[in-house]
Amino acid sequence: MTSVQTQPNTGGGAGAGPSSGRNPAALAQEYQSRRQELQGLAQKMGELEADADEHLLVIKTLKETDQERKCFRLVGGVLLEKTVKDVVPTLETSVQGLKQVMDTLMKQYKQREEELMAFQKEHGAS
Repeated sequence: MTSVQTQPNTGGGAGAGPSSGRNPAALAQEYQSRRQELQGLAQKMGELEADADEHLLVIKTLKETDQERKCFRLVGGVLLEKTVKDVVPTLETSVQGLKQVMDTLMKQYKQREEELMAFQKEHGAS
């Protein structure tokens, strides 16, 4: 007759410590998942930063042109004709919104990074 021993589930989940009974494959999978989440956040921040830089370049260029000059802006797949003086404030608002989203993502990134470091320390993952 074969005997199987199990450890009681204390409900600790990822924070249950090295003796939590979780198999190494599950720990490795969770670690990779957390790393991928960090990489996804970093990639999204990079995309938003590139968008903000592009907006700033356009703003700089438009501020050097005649404010009554026609310009076109693509919004939701529709090309709108406006004047420079109408578009610049909209672009500046967009840049501020992008910066706010980037700040939020940076906070999330730092939080997830701390969680990953704690997970590494707790489970000896590298």
